[in-house]
Amino acid sequence: MNAQDLLLQRQSTPKLTTPAPTESELSFMLNAGMRVPDHAGLSPWFFTVVENQRLDKLSQIFERAAYEQGSNDVKIKKAKNMPYRAPLVIIISTQYQLHEKVPKLEQAVAAGCAVHAMQMAAFSLGFGAMWRTGDFSYNADVKQALSINKEDDIVGFLYVGTPENKLPVKPLKTFQDHVTYL
Repeated sequence: MNAQDLLLQRQSTPKLTTPAPTESELSFMLNAGMRVPDHAGLSPWFFTVVENQRLDKLSQIFERAAYEQGSNDVKIKKAKNMPYRAPLVIIISTQYQLHEKVPKLEQAVAAGCAVHAMQMAAFSLGFGAMWRTGDFSYNADVKQALSINKEDDIVGFLYVGTPENKLPVKPLKTFQDHVTYL
């Protein structure tokens, strides 16, 4: 796949199954996440890889968080099943650093770029991926269970696997309503 096709055909894939990326494919994806724009070279992000039986641990974390939020049984069950949407989940969180020229927002954007780069890398390898956030991205109990400092943020959960079915390529969105020239 050439770079132009990658950039113009990438799309989120919500229905994912096995196989997951191999160890070398996962390394490629993580390396792609490390190559994003990074003012002052802070690398203000952290990746937590969850696969195989560790999905069970993430399931327990989500289930407990949903229970603590006072969710009903249906929502608790849904939360418990979330990690199994794909055979691999990469949790991307910030690791903010004090820097006089790099504000917190810019560091969060850099972490978001890392998610996008890993999703693009997955797509280039023939895998599907879905960047999700939701309530658990902002949940203090989830952050604590994942050993994420309370002052840091979960930028997203990147679900990765083999697409269950081939999706038609979405039409390009036009940029004309989103640009001006000075």
